[in-house]
Amino acid sequence: MVKPFLVFAVCMLATIPKMEAQPRASGTEGAAGRFSIYSSLVQDSFFISVQLPPNYAKDKGARFPVVYLLDANFHFPMLAASIRQYELAGLLPSLILVGIGYRSFQQMDSLRVRDYLYPKALPSDEINATGGGQRFSRFISGQLIPLIDGKYRTLQVGRTLAGHSFGGYFALYALLDQTQRNQPAFSNFVSASPSLWYNHFYLDRLSDTLKLRKSLDTLNLYLSVGGLEDSAWSIAPVKKLSERIEQANAQGLVFQYKIFSDLGHMDNATITFLKALQIFYKMPE
Repeated sequence: MVKPFLVFAVCMLATIPKMEAQPRASGTEGAAGRFSIYSSLVQDSFFISVQLPPNYAKDKGARFPVVYLLDANFHFPMLAASIRQYELAGLLPSLILVGIGYRSFQQMDSLRVRDYLYPKALPSDEINATGGGQRFSRFISGQLIPLIDGKYRTLQVGRTLAGHSFGGYFALYALLDQTQRNQPAFSNFVSASPSLWYNHFYLDRLSDTLKLRKSLDTLNLYLSVGGLEDSAWSIAPVKKLSERIEQANAQGLVFQYKIFSDLGHMDNATITFLKALQIFYKMPE
């Protein structure tokens, strides 16, 4: 059986000649560009793409919610363009989109395995993953978020973390990590087609951890999988985890999960991100 991460890797490698190595912010008005930041925890540099809302320069007193997006080399160009159109159409409020990426599209496929997974891979996982997810999580909460908050006019509440596949796994791991430490960096989590099979379903412990949540603040979690994905590796684990989270009845948790019947693994990401953002940042009717 081919595990979903291999499908993701093959799809990305097949598109490398057709895609720019460096993502760009969508449009010109409100665009903020790209910069690098070195993490001493990870001992590597990350390349950060930022899209500011169209009214950022004009509304100088306004502050804006921030959406942090994983696998930015792949997802940022698509999601940035979609968010821009949704903002202009009144389907989303003004948002700051922050993409966390790597120097090049080619490097992303191997480095995401280093950064998105925790703990270290088991032999049965059939991948060489060192379990760097905890270091990456601490880099985001302890270094990247303070930098973004200092550099831009952000709302320091209502942050969103969005990821797909291994990135979807990391989004759930980051939720687990911040709950265990009682140090909430994010209020909203989007996990599209997470690789829940990793490390013998390590993230099954998430539901029990959420029961112990101490914060009274609202926590949003949106979890999805494509109906055309592998039933054993992808769909069944998402259903199982979703049932356990619902049964946990965690304090302050607003949880939704969705199976998009006509979508495969790679199709599921952008649609999930947009649906979740519309729920998290609901526009007045």
